[in-house]
Amino acid sequence: MSLFWRIFGLNAVVLGTATALLLLAPVTVSVPVVLTEAVILVCGLIVMLVANAALLRWGLSPLERVTRLMTTVDLLRPGQRIAADLGQGGEVAELTRTFNAMLDRLESERAASSARVLMAQEAERRRIAHELHDEVGQSMTAILLALERVADESDEPLHGELRQIQEITRASLDEVRRLVRRLRPGVLDDLGLVSALTSLTNDFATHAGLRVRRRIDADLPALDRETELVLYRVAQESLTNVARHADATHVEVSLRRAGDTVELAVADDGRGTAATCEGAGIRGMRERALLIGATFDIAPAPAPGAGTRVRLTVPVTRKPS
Repeated sequence: MSLFWRIFGLNAVVLGTATALLLLAPVTVSVPVVLTEAVILVCGLIVMLVANAALLRWGLSPLERVTRLMTTVDLLRPGQRIAADLGQGGEVAELTRTFNAMLDRLESERAASSARVLMAQEAERRRIAHELHDEVGQSMTAILLALERVADESDEPLHGELRQIQEITRASLDEVRRLVRRLRPGVLDDLGLVSALTSLTNDFATHAGLRVRRRIDADLPALDRETELVLYRVAQESLTNVARHADATHVEVSLRRAGDTVELAVADDGRGTAATCEGAGIRGMRERALLIGATFDIAPAPAPGAGTRVRLTVPVTRKPS
């Protein structure tokens, strides 16, 4: 039944009931109208309006559910759909099907565009890391060697000053190398995900001054390069958020196999994160999760007062034996 005929039918029921009561009930209207008759008519009108409002709310409830989901849907949380039976036929059912089809299309287009953006981002990171390593890194290494040679041939107090400049240059070179590793983790390409996460957590513990505990299963399945990169980037962004916002003292990074999935979890003992305060970092992790069909969630850690836990669950396709 269309929405028009549904509303028409509800109003017809109300008006038909009122007409039947007037015909069958022993009620008359005098001229002029008596006060008692006026009160009865007003009360009857109020009853009709209340009944009509209640029936219309019931009849339009499927449309309200559709509009409510329209205002809350988030493309970074895919799978939100309206049940087909809520429409009950007519325009509402057509609106439901159209809205669900629109969500399918938008999620597909969002995933494709996010994949292109992330690929371009990784390519740009790779280019910048390459230039830092080959140009800036080599130039600073040459300067460091030149300073060392000049310092060996000079006398005090110039010798001591050159040694100080040499240490500053060496520290700057180490910082450039650390930036290169953050931009493009070479150990991930060369030695795999486990070694990359080990290097990442060690570097994080050194520079952030936090205690980091690793739990990595030994029987992890083989993952493709794109999945490994997403897992690494989510761990990297999670640790960065801990250092910037969590005010924590301890972080646990775990990577384990759970049935047909691989689960990465980063939990801290900090002050926690409000569910409504999702910045660019968290939304970026959600987009990376969508890129590989993974499930991403961020919530309070299981233990009371234990901060925040970020979890990425990646489905693993079983290879036929």
